[in-house]
Amino acid sequence: QVQLVESGGGFVQAGGSQRLSCAASGSIFSINTMGWYRQAPAKQRELVADITYGSGRTNYADSVKGRFTISRDYAKKTVYLQMSSLKPEDTAVYYCNALWSGSYYSWGQGTQVTVSS
Repeated sequence: QVQLVESGGGFVQAGGSQRLSCAASGSIFSINTMGWYRQAPAKQRELVADITYGSGRTNYADSVKGRFTISRDYAKKTVYLQMSSLKPEDTAVYYCNALWSGSYYSWGQGTQVTVSS
C-alpha cells in the first residue's frame, strides 16, 4: 500500500505563491502516477496536475497551466505543487493522490488553500 501525507496550504493573497508537499510511504516502487486534485465548496473534485512517477511527464488542468508546477523528488519520496499567481477561484481543499500497481488509489487527508482577493 501507499500512504500519503500532505503539508503546506493556508491563507495567501491573490497574486501570491504557495507550495504544497505530499510525502509518500509504503510501496513506493509500485507508484505509477501522483497528482493533486482540488475540491471547492459545492463543486466536484477536479484534477489539478499529475506526474508520471518514473518518467516525470506532467499533465495540467487548463485552469492552472502556466501558473502551477508539479514536480517530484525521488530521494525525499515527495511530490510538490508550486502554485503561483494564485486567484480566489483557486480556493479549495487540495488532495494528493497516487495511482499504484496499475489500479489502486491512495489519497491524502487534504489541505485547505484559501486565496483572498
